[in-house]
Amino acid sequence: MSAPPATDVAWATADPYDAALRAGHGPLFLRRADGWLLPLDVERWCARADSVDREVLDRCEGAVLDVGCGPGRLVAELAAQGRAALGIDVSEAAVAHTLRLGGQALRRSVFEPLPGEARWDTVLLMDGNVGIGGDPRALLDRVAGLLRPGGLLIAETAPVDVDERVRVRITDARAAIGDPFPWARLGTRALLRHARGWERAGQWTAGGRGFAALRNRADRSRRSVSSSAEPPKRMAVISSQRGRNTSGGRPVPDR
Repeated sequence: MSAPPATDVAWATADPYDAALRAGHGPLFLRRADGWLLPLDVERWCARADSVDREVLDRCEGAVLDVGCGPGRLVAELAAQGRAALGIDVSEAAVAHTLRLGGQALRRSVFEPLPGEARWDTVLLMDGNVGIGGDPRALLDRVAGLLRPGGLLIAETAPVDVDERVRVRITDARAAIGDPFPWARLGTRALLRHARGWERAGQWTAGGRGFAALRNRADRSRRSVSSSAEPPKRMAVISSQRGRNTSGGRPVPDR
């Protein structure tokens, strides 16, 4: 299984993104070719989980995988509550920040092999991460393969009714960095249209943010898993205890 290279490389090598995470603030944007800017809420991402985030986490079930965890506020909050959680992100700075907060994280793309395949109880796609890869149906299919039958996906959606696939660059408003990469923006209605084979488990708004919950149908779990495979709760513990150095010298957990 291969990752969409343009998207992953863009986030993994984006100096403005790494710099914003280290500073704890923006400005940071996704920029379309026509100059339109989508603001990225770095300050909220780098803060502790707020009341809206905690409401989402209260809805999570069992072991939680946070896809595109960023600087790790949600994983850290779950860890503080004593709950099993693992974050994944392609950004070295994001993973390092998550580890400093006390969360467990791997530098990995959602489209790469991951611990606990087909065993996660809940997957999170927060902070616009339904846009990863620019192909919502492909992303939803991948998430279905990560969840156990009947598992829960909670996705944050755009606060407007939008369904668009775009090519963007990451920018701090001074210069757009790197090659354009595919991204998607989805409102709740658009996400539900793309969620074929999923059961609707709820939708809500809070703090000006929109969310949808979808349940993985048992009859669509197509992946076979070795009986010796580690369950996600165990893998999350293992991942937090073994480190390796990346090319940048920062420790991230081994697979």
